[in-house]
Amino acid sequence: MSKSKALLVTGGAGFIGSNYVTSFLKKYPDRELVNLDKLTYAGNVDNLSAVNESDRYHFVQGDVADEAVVSKLFRDFDIEGIIHFAAESHVDKSILNSNPFILTNVLGTGVLLEAARKDWGAKEVLKERRFHHISTDEVYGSLEAEGKFTEQTPYNPRNPYSATKAAANMLVKSYYTTYGMNVVLSSSSNNYGPRQHDEKLIPTIIRKALALEPIPIYGDGMNIRDWLYVGDHCQAIDHIFHHGEAGESYNVGGGNERTNLELTHYICDQLDRVKPHLLTEKTLRSFRELITFVEDRPGHDKRYAVDDTKIRRQLGWSPQVSYIDGLKNTVEWYVTKWEEVLQ
Repeated sequence: MSKSKALLVTGGAGFIGSNYVTSFLKKYPDRELVNLDKLTYAGNVDNLSAVNESDRYHFVQGDVADEAVVSKLFRDFDIEGIIHFAAESHVDKSILNSNPFILTNVLGTGVLLEAARKDWGAKEVLKERRFHHISTDEVYGSLEAEGKFTEQTPYNPRNPYSATKAAANMLVKSYYTTYGMNVVLSSSSNNYGPRQHDEKLIPTIIRKALALEPIPIYGDGMNIRDWLYVGDHCQAIDHIFHHGEAGESYNVGGGNERTNLELTHYICDQLDRVKPHLLTEKTLRSFRELITFVEDRPGHDKRYAVDDTKIRRQLGWSPQVSYIDGLKNTVEWYVTKWEEVLQ
C-alpha cells in the first residue's frame, strides 16, 4: 500500500506556522499536509480551526527533538518536503533558562535533518525534496542607526534564543555542503498579525490596554524593529520553498521600521477610536497614558532591519499589506478575541 505524499510542517499550531498551514491548504487544494507540533504554551490547535476537519490535514502531537516520533512520520507518510517552523522563540524566557531553546532549536533541527537525510537518501530523492528552515533576523545581532542586514552579514547573536537559531542555521547549511541536501533558509524581521501568542509585544500592548493595566515598555522605547505582516511572510515562505535556489538564504522584511514607542502610540490611538468607552472607567484621555517604562532587558538589541533585495529581485516577492492596514486588522482581531474571552 503506497503512502500519502505530504508536506511536513513543524510547529504548525504556532503563530506563523498556523497562518502558513491555513494559507497552504487553501492555495493548493490537491496537496496534503502533516503538522507536527508539541503544543507547548505557544501552540494552540484553535489556531487551525479553519482546517482541522480537512481530510488533507493531518495533525501529530509530538516533539521535533524526539527521534522516535520524527522517524515514525517518515514511515507513515511519503514526506515530499519540510518547512521547519518549530522553535522556542521568546527572548526573555531564553535569558531565564536556555535549556529548552537548545533542545528544540538545535537538537530538534538536527533530529529532523537526519531523519530527512536517511529517508530521502534511501529513496534517491535527497536533491529533489526540499528542507526549508525558518529563521530570524536576530541571528545577525544589532544595528546602529544606519545600514541593514544582508544575507552575507556574519552571525552575531546576542542572547540564548538567537544563538540557538544561528546554530540551527549552521546545521542546515552543513547538510547542503556535506550531503547535498536541497535546503533553503529564510530570516524575517518581526512578524505581527492574528494568532500571535499573548506574550509578544503587540498582543501585550492590546491586552494590557483593554484591561486598563500599565503597558510595559522596555527601557526608553527607542529600540527599533522592522515589522512584517504575517500574511506577507507566509507568501514569502511559499515563494522560497517552491522557487528558491538550493543552499541559499533569503531575508524577508516589511520595510516598516518603527521604535517600540511609536508602535505603542499607534496601537493606543487605534484603541482610542474603537474602545473610547473604556477610557471613562479610569478618566483617561487616551490609552497612551497607560504606557509605563520598565527596566530594560539584558542584551536588548538596538535595531533590526533586513535588506530583502534578493527575494524581491530573484523571486518577485514584495509585501502586499501596508503597515497601517496590517495594524488595523491586528488590533481588530485581538479586540474581538479579548471581548470573547471576557464574556
